[in-house]
Amino acid sequence: MKKNGWILLLLVFIGLLAGALVSRWLEAVPGLDFLTKTYKVDWSPAADLLVLNYHIQIGLNISLLSIVGAAAAIWIYRRM
Repeated sequence: MKKNGWILLLLVFIGLLAGALVSRWLEAVPGLDFLTKTYKVDWSPAADLLVLNYHIQIGLNISLLSIVGAAAAIWIYRRM
């Protein structure tokens, strides 16, 4: 299989999503709070240029399991 950046991006996205799902499933387990606690990162650029104005808001919720999922996806990509 040919390696390229789009495959890596797709695998990292799937790894982040899988980690977030596992984190959501394990929220009820009291001993695993350090793995399931999410940190919110927001970025919202905006501009008013008299003729054109825009406002974009991008939010990201990261947990330790999401990072583990992304690292596993990168490891899988390197093994391909």
